Amino acid sequence: MNLVRSELLKIRTTNAWWLLALGAFLSLALAFAINTWLAVSSLSGNPETAEAGGIPATPAAQAANLYTSGQYLGLMFVMLIGILMVTNEFFHQTATTTFLSTPRRTSVIVSKLIAASLLGFGFWLVTTVIDLAAGATVLALNDHGTQLGQWEVQRALLLNLLAYAIWTVLGVGIGTLITNQLGAVITASVVYLLGTQVVGVLFFLLANWLDNMAVMKWQVVWPAAASSIMVSGGESEMLPAWWVGALVLVGYALASGVAGVLITRRRDIS
Repeated sequence: MNLVRSELLKIRTTNAWWLLALGAFLSLALAFAINTWLAVSSLSGNPETAEAGGIPATPAAQAANLYTSGQYLGLMFVMLIGILMVTNEFFHQTATTTFLSTPRRTSVIVSKLIAASLLGFGFWLVTTVIDLAAGATVLALNDHGTQLGQWEVQRALLLNLLAYAIWTVLGVGIGTLITNQLGAVITASVVYLLGTQVVGVLFFLLANWLDNMAVMKWQVVWPAAASSIMVSGGESEMLPAWWVGALVLVGYALASGVAGVLITRRRDIS
């Protein structure tokens, strides 16, 4: 726990965490505005709006979408925090001191993984409280209640928490692979933002070429797509069941954590 507290102190003493928190808040505000428009339009008798948004025109589905607003960019920001927790050691040249004071490198990486998960939980908690307060108000004003008693909504909130925790772990794994801070941040951001769109287009083209829309389900192998499918839930012709996304994402987290430990144990740090 001393190591975990030390990792949390390291990230708190830089400006990165509050800049990323500000980015997460701004992305949440934008996403919530869009999701509010989708919810109000679809629940007021415009099912075409819901179909365009890919969300069923039911109060529970729309509530789940409202309560998880900002997830897409929010996950990228917590991933970047995980990256910074590792690359800061090399950027500020404190890696040697850290590993001399704690020779067991596995303990250092495990403490970073735990600290990153705690930060992911903090981001999830703050964004969820904001979403719940604003989302419940929107639903109440449209006579649909909060929908918090529905399992579909509760599952979305819990899986959203899991997504935030896993993406911070993935960030730590990426940081161990690419120790250059600028390189790691730029690479991860570009791959997350553009890679998700490219993967979606490629699978769509492949599905059309094979004349089989079920091929679209395989986009779940991409981490960002997996987390979106996991939280949104609901199986369709083009999307697998939510638990498939959960299994894929957990698999990536385990692989990332193990790889981070093994790479750090073998790396020559001086």
